Parts: sequence; structure tokens; C-alpha cells
Amino acid sequence: MLKLGVNIDHVATLREARYRGRGFGEPDPVEAARICEAAGAHGITAHLREDRRHIQDRDIWELREKIETRLNLEMANVPEIVGIALKVRPAIVCIVPERRLEVTTEGGLDVVAAEKSLTETRMKMNDAGIEVSLFIAPDEKQIAASARVGSQFVELHTGQFAEEFHKRWGESLSSPKSEQMGSTKSRPTNLPELDRLIAGAEQAQALGLKVNAGHGLNYENLPVLFRVPHLVELNIGHSIVSRAVMAGLESAVKDMLRLMKNYQG
Repeated sequence: MLKLGVNIDHVATLREARYRGRGFGEPDPVEAARICEAAGAHGITAHLREDRRHIQDRDIWELREKIETRLNLEMANVPEIVGIALKVRPAIVCIVPERRLEVTTEGGLDVVAAEKSLTETRMKMNDAGIEVSLFIAPDEKQIAASARVGSQFVELHTGQFAEEFHKRWGESLSSPKSEQMGSTKSRPTNLPELDRLIAGAEQAQALGLKVNAGHGLNYENLPVLFRVPHLVELNIGHSIVSRAVMAGLESAVKDMLRLMKNYQG
């Protein structure tokens, strides 16, 4: 069964837009994580960035204590965050590249260039009982280097696939038709980036690596991605949070109006 890890970073993004630096606020990413679990998510993903732009240290500790599925901590391979991960001890860490000016993680790790330091971090994590995944492009050299590092997983970066899909069909992502969800009948699947993902997954599996995937996946492009073999888990955040904003607005407005009826003037 293909598993779903829900990335809750953008719940924290919304909170920090109003309550940054105050140590509280809404929406609460931990409560969002628990709702995702109750809905059937197999895991929760959160990225503790060096600049703390969304997820905060307290969120990671609370997630570790309160969620019932497994916590996937996305992190840069830097001493501060490595130290936090070793203290928190999530079930798995996904090591990602990180640049201050990017809006979100925009590319895969250069495992070839950082093989020595990544191997050292991988050993520390495994010694602490933490599995390790490396977020990489579906590139033959990067996959081979990931195997040499000794990571248990690779997470194939699907961002280029998502861009290619959108340019090919240009469909609106804001209101997908329910009857189209899960159907690929009208969509050719001869995408070069999809072929790269297929080849990358085959190579990773042959090298003994488990294969996850994530970045840019949504309700429209996901059925096409299913051609990629050996997938264990998909990590999806922005599209789910975006859908939640639209799907939940009506009930939120009605709840507020219900409270306002109690006003006595």
C-alpha cells in the first residue's frame, strides 16, 4: 500500500504570518497533524529550517510527543539541526538542500559533492535509531552516491515532473473536477521527467534503497505519477493545505455567524 505523509509546514506558515515570534497562535500545526492522522495519514512531515520561517522548535518537540504515526523531520545537514534531530529522535529524517532565498526547497541534494559529510550524519542518525532519507533529483549519479552513503531511503524530487505536467496540460489546479480525479485516460504519459523518475526508482530499488517521492504533487498530477514503480510513501503538503482552505471555508464562516447570533447589543 502506498503511504501518505502529510507535510504541515504551510499550516505553520499561516500561523507565523500573524503570530511570528510570539510562541503561540493559530492555526496550530500540531492540531493539524492530529486531524491528518485521524483522516488516515500514515505519517507527518515537518521541515525545521535554519531560519525558522514556519515550523518552530517547539512544534517539533510537541509533534514528537503527540502524534501517533511516524514523524519525518526534513532538515539541512548542518550541526545545529543535526543536534536537534538527535535529541528529538523522529522516526526518520529527510536531509534536504536549503537556501535562504528560496520560497521552498527547489532542488535535490548534491550527494556526490557532500558524500563524506552525509555519510557521517547518516551514521549518527542510524546509531540513534533514526532512519535516513536523502532528497534527490532522479539522477543516476546522485542515486548511486545515496547508496554509498548508506541511507535507507531516497525521496525523489518530483518538482520538475509537476512543472512539466502543468505546462503540458495547463489545467486549473484550484477546482479539479471530481469525476476526473484518479483518471488519466485523456492524458498522455510520455513526459521526459516521468521517464527519469521511473528509471530513478528502478535504479534505487536495485541498489537496495527504498523510494519515496515528493514536491509539487497535487490532485491533478498524482494519477500520472503512479507509473513510477517501487514507491513506498509520498510526502504532500501544499496541495492538501490549499484544498483544506477551500473545502473548509463554508463551515468556518457558518461557525462564526453562529457565534455572532449571541450578540445582545
